[in-house]
Amino acid sequence: MSTTSPLETRELRAGHGSRDILRGLDLAFPRSGFTVIIGPNACGKSTLLRTLARLHEPSDGSVLLDGRAIADFSHRERARRLAVLPQGAETPDGITVKELVSRGRHPHGGLFRRRSAGDEVAVLEAMAAAGVADLAARRLDELSGGQRQKAWIAMALAQETDLLLLDEPTTFLDLAHQIEVLELCRALNGVGKSIVAVLHDLNQACRYASHLLVIKDGRIHAQGSPAEIVTSELIEAVFGIPCIVIPDPLAKTPMIVPAFGKND
Repeated sequence: MSTTSPLETRELRAGHGSRDILRGLDLAFPRSGFTVIIGPNACGKSTLLRTLARLHEPSDGSVLLDGRAIADFSHRERARRLAVLPQGAETPDGITVKELVSRGRHPHGGLFRRRSAGDEVAVLEAMAAAGVADLAARRLDELSGGQRQKAWIAMALAQETDLLLLDEPTTFLDLAHQIEVLELCRALNGVGKSIVAVLHDLNQACRYASHLLVIKDGRIHAQGSPAEIVTSELIEAVFGIPCIVIPDPLAKTPMIVPAFGKND
């Protein structure tokens, strides 16, 4: 078992139909890191995350979970080690927050078995960690987008895995709820969870990530801490945006300021 990476890829290729989007990726995600995947639209970010979670089959290469081919795990065994929140998860009709979060206990014994005292504790702790304990009896369709997203994250936490994959967890949320979700991810990372997330907002990625993975045209363009790799040259090469990179006045992380619309 790898001591430094819970999740790795070897010569990973994946795409749609006969066309590969990801082209031979060798990756090792840091254990207990908060890795954010960034890159332009259609570069392969979500395809990579879905392939890591085995929601999408690779065309070649392999994904290793704790040093073992992920394809060798049963669905339940994999779900005890890796939790995933895919993009656009559909809310079941009429379900309450607690009922949704309780579904995260399925890998630990089955959907229809009687819940144990340990399951109840795990559900309550997951809701508390995600900040939705006071919403336990509320129906999901009554909640705001941010509250629903945190309920889905609580369900993933109830799986009690050390590895959490999030595909664009802030999409369609207003700024306040985006920050709430990212602060939650930071807190979970702070207690040892390994998190891999796809984000679009570059400044949020720089502020929250401990490790950035920059994808362009299905290949690794750069990776490392934001302070190490984020430069105006990188942003222009990957996104085609003339910019300057300055220290964030609060977080001291790289802050990207587009050069468009500057005064002459």
